[in-house]
Amino acid sequence: MPLVKISKKKEKSSILKKFRKRQAFWLAILVILASSVFGFLAGTVSTYYFVPQVREVIGKIGITKVIEKETVKEYLPQTSQEEAIIKTVEEASSAVVSIVISKDVPIIERRIEEFGPFELEIPQQKGFEKKEVGGGTGFIVSKEGLVLTNKHVVLDEEADYTIFTKNGKKYPAKVLAKDPFQDLAILKIEQGKKVNEKGEVSMENFPVVRLGDSDNLKMGQTVIAIGNALGEFRNTVSVGVISGLGRRITASDGGGYVETLEDVIQTDAAINRGNSGGPLLNLNKEVVGINTAMVSQAQSIGFAIPVNKAKRDIEQVREQGEIVYPFLGVRYVLVNEKIQEEENLPVDYGALIVSGEQGDPAIVLDSAADKAGLEEGDIILELKGERITEDNSLSKIITKYNPRDKVTLKILRGEKEKIIEVTLGEKSG
Repeated sequence: MPLVKISKKKEKSSILKKFRKRQAFWLAILVILASSVFGFLAGTVSTYYFVPQVREVIGKIGITKVIEKETVKEYLPQTSQEEAIIKTVEEASSAVVSIVISKDVPIIERRIEEFGPFELEIPQQKGFEKKEVGGGTGFIVSKEGLVLTNKHVVLDEEADYTIFTKNGKKYPAKVLAKDPFQDLAILKIEQGKKVNEKGEVSMENFPVVRLGDSDNLKMGQTVIAIGNALGEFRNTVSVGVISGLGRRITASDGGGYVETLEDVIQTDAAINRGNSGGPLLNLNKEVVGINTAMVSQAQSIGFAIPVNKAKRDIEQVREQGEIVYPFLGVRYVLVNEKIQEEENLPVDYGALIVSGEQGDPAIVLDSAADKAGLEEGDIILELKGERITEDNSLSKIITKYNPRDKVTLKILRGEKEKIIEVTLGEKSG
């Protein structure tokens, strides 16, 4: 095998190249290490000196608030209708009040007495104690403290009435007036005094609800009822629609109170015991009715008195201190085809003057009707040219006038029509 000889010069050149390669390698390592060290130091310094400044800038431009809103989620209404309901409840609730009825009731103790071989338990009265016996709802209609509610809520003359506001304050209430024909009453709570920073004394103003126009209601319109449900759950909210208009009902409180109400609103918004006297609101945050009755044998059938009927009462109490209505003084039934057939009458409309089932007279003594010569069995066909029908009753027409107004009646006596002039009387609650 031949031998290869390498010269000394070539050997030296090869060693130099290897040295230079190793030098470049270690130089690269040193650069990388130096970069890492300087990068670490630069990061530490920038974090220490610049992060607080960055946080300050972020706070100023509101980024921090955005982060907070993302972590604490607020509920947003899903529809415009839902938003309107929420806003109406929030605005109206401060003026809706709970009415607590309390009364002195006897304290009864029972003692055992022996009668020979027998023992008898004998009840014995030991004074009286004040107890809560019922509840209802109302709403504040003036900053001075006038409260509107149902008449049947404050019917007991011997009871005391206390009003609780949403913020927990309580006020003794005075019954100012009761409507003689509508299931409405007006109470008064006294304003408290407040002193400002200058020492000036003024009267506190109560929150009030706005009254709407019940003449413009539409079937299917959304309404909201707020009330003291069952006398226990205050400011309970229910939502529904207007199910009917111009209804005529006979309502009872389960005791001796019975009243026929005309031209009332029907709604499927839940109205429970204790809701009586509370507001029925539209989505414009206005009261359109006063919740008054429910059908106990059915579901979602409740009734409210149109608020326009209450406006008259509020103004009269403000101006006169009482509620006064024009009064004719007759007891009657509205004639329809069925009554016409049963009584063999010549007409199928009008108001037939009749006596009551309990012997109550058909004509009230010394009333406007008595003075005008009306008799039992007369049929009042028209009042001042307005025909009397089931949908347009005599009492509904009369409320358009004032006490001492002169009106003409067209009546049917037997088979003859007559025109009679009457000066309307007056009736207060």
